[in-house]
Amino acid sequence: MNKIKEVIVVEGKDDTKQIAKAVQADTYETNGSAISDDDIARLKKLAAKRGLIVFTDPDFNGERIRKTISRAIPGVKHAFIRRDQGIPDQAHGSLGVEHADPAVIKAALAHVYTQQKTTVTEFTKSDLAHAGLVGQEDSRKRRERLGQLLGIGYGNGKQLLKRLNMFQIDRDTFERAIQQLGREQSND
Repeated sequence: MNKIKEVIVVEGKDDTKQIAKAVQADTYETNGSAISDDDIARLKKLAAKRGLIVFTDPDFNGERIRKTISRAIPGVKHAFIRRDQGIPDQAHGSLGVEHADPAVIKAALAHVYTQQKTTVTEFTKSDLAHAGLVGQEDSRKRRERLGQLLGIGYGNGKQLLKRLNMFQIDRDTFERAIQQLGREQSND
């Protein structure tokens, strides 16, 4: 197994331990959602030398870390797990990467996306409405599954639109994923 070139940004030591079960990689632990100016300075140096993959928990704090780093360091890569893939085994504990199966972590890292400095607006709100991703009873479920298929994580309508454009998902890939959603629904 080859070592991943980029440094993976995680929230804590338990995330590092779980990632080590899946891949060989160096991690940078933010130790929570309060990222300091010193953290950003160190991450900028790492990004310049090796590149960064932000791999935070699929929750509010993880998304906040992701946004803070993305604003400060354009062009970082992003890996996502679904919320249901980070649920703790016990009744206690919080949702996160530290609870993801190593196979899930490998798959997430295999679908890494690079955030571009400038976003091209490929998709609009009407695209989401036409695809049944907003404004319908099952829209939340459809957005969640689309995020899984595209490897960009779950988002509400506004977040999904931003991610589709930010990660430059092309129209063909989007249409294929929407077609797969339709096939899956007709099989239910």
